[in-house]
Amino acid sequence: MKILFQGDSITDVGRNRNAGSVVSIGQGYPLLIDARLSVDDPGKYEFVNLGISGNRVVDVYARIKCDCWNHEPDLLSILIGVNDVWHEFGGRNGVEADRFYNVYKMLVCDTLERLPNIRMILMEPFVLKASATEGAWDDFHGEVLKRAEAVKRIAGECGQVFLPLQDMFEEAEKVMPASYWLADGVHPTPAGHQLIADRWIAAFRKEIL
Repeated sequence: MKILFQGDSITDVGRNRNAGSVVSIGQGYPLLIDARLSVDDPGKYEFVNLGISGNRVVDVYARIKCDCWNHEPDLLSILIGVNDVWHEFGGRNGVEADRFYNVYKMLVCDTLERLPNIRMILMEPFVLKASATEGAWDDFHGEVLKRAEAVKRIAGECGQVFLPLQDMFEEAEKVMPASYWLADGVHPTPAGHQLIADRWIAAFRKEIL
């Protein structure tokens, strides 16, 4: 089974872009998922991480042919959405909620048309209140929630797995401060990546296998 991870910096996490590298999975949740599943079922899975830091949904869609379809994965995991909000605050280059839904839906539908047997795990974008988000928290949080709702809606409409993550981080924040899990309110720490990996693996075993 070939599993392909797609997304932004939260997925990228320093992956090696050198062609043919045997260490290309990055330092985040894809690495932890790879490690766990590769130990549990040696040789059963192939993992590919093609997340790119800074990407929005429009960027993922623009490269979906070369960075997904051409690889013919059995499972596509997507985590995208926070930059669609963040880039609006930083440079007025975000992706509005309705356009986010339309492009994301097109991405999923076009992929299903090209690869009819593919399965997808559509991961919920998330945010906590910390250094990168607290200055415009109400708007930032509210807009991320709109993208999260769009992802959940698309998963339901297209018969794919929706992976909720916002509630998990809000529960974790009751134990330790936001920055313990998401260093700046957006990017996970090692502990945050472990939370994501654990939930992803649980959903994978329940919904995919």
